[in-house]
Amino acid sequence: MTAQASPASRQSSTRDDVQFAPAEGQEGDRRIAYAEYGVETGSPVVFLHGTPGSRRLAELFEPAARDSGVRLLAPDRPGYGRSDPWPGRSIRDGEPIVRAVLDHAGIDAARLVAFSGGAPYAFAAAAGMPARVNRVDAVAGATPPEYVHEPPAVQRVLSGVGSTAPPVLAALLRAQRWVAARRDPSFVVAQYTTGDPTAAVSDRAAEVVRGDFLEALARHRSGAVAEFRQTAAEWDVDFGDIDAPVRLWHGDDDENVPIAAVRRFEAALPTARLEVLDGADHLGTLLRSVPATLGD
Repeated sequence: MTAQASPASRQSSTRDDVQFAPAEGQEGDRRIAYAEYGVETGSPVVFLHGTPGSRRLAELFEPAARDSGVRLLAPDRPGYGRSDPWPGRSIRDGEPIVRAVLDHAGIDAARLVAFSGGAPYAFAAAAGMPARVNRVDAVAGATPPEYVHEPPAVQRVLSGVGSTAPPVLAALLRAQRWVAARRDPSFVVAQYTTGDPTAAVSDRAAEVVRGDFLEALARHRSGAVAEFRQTAAEWDVDFGDIDAPVRLWHGDDDENVPIAAVRRFEAALPTARLEVLDGADHLGTLLRSVPATLGD
C-alpha cells in the first residue's frame, strides 16, 4: 500500500497522516489504519490504544518518542477510527492486527505499549508471535475477568449492555460522542481520572484525549461494542506462550482498573513485573509512565 503521510509532517502533534496495512487472513478486503510518530529510523514500538480509542492517543508520546529515538506505530484496531470493522473478531486477533502493521512497516520485531483496553490484544500478539515481540508494557491495562473480583459499576454496565443489547450500546456511544464534541475536553478526561479532571492534566493532553475519543467513534461504534463485551469474557490467550518481559504499569488510585486485580494477574504471568505509581489514576498512569515505557 502507498503511505499517505508526508515526512515533513512527522514533527506536528496535530497531524493525521494515516497509512493502511492490509489485514491478511481475514475475509474480504479489510485494512488497518495506523499513524507513525517519533523518529522514522528509530527503535520500533507499537502502541495499542484503550477502549474506546484510536491512533490519535499516541500523540501524547510524540515528544518522548523523539527524545528516546523511537519509531512509534499506532494502529486503530478494527471498528475504530479509520480501520475497517471486522465482524466476529476476538481478542486473539490482536496477533494478526499487530502482524499486519509490522509487515506493512517493514519491521521484524518490536516492543508493544498498550493502554487500558489495549492490553488484552497486546498479550494476544505476544503469545501468538513471540519471535516478533520483544517486550510488553501494559499501562493501566485491563485484566482477565477471573482476576477481577469486584468490577467497577461502569464496566459492568458497559460489558453487560454490549453483550445483551449491542445496538443499544452503539447508540449510547454515538450520543456520548455527540456531547463530547460540544463540551470542554474535561468531559472526556473525567472518564479516566479521579477527582478534578483538570487538576493534573495539561491543556494539550486534555485536547489529545478528547480528540482520541472523537476519532475513535467518528465512523464506527462496532470496535468499542465488541471490546467491552470481549474483555469481560474469556480472553482465550495462553499466557504461558509469552516469552517477552512484561511490565505492568499501574496507579494505586486507578478506579477504572483497580490495582487489586492487577496484583493477582501479575502472579499468574511468569515474565511480569508490576510497577506501582503512587497516587496515579487511570490517565495519570499513562502520562507519568510515558518516558519509561519508551526507554530500552
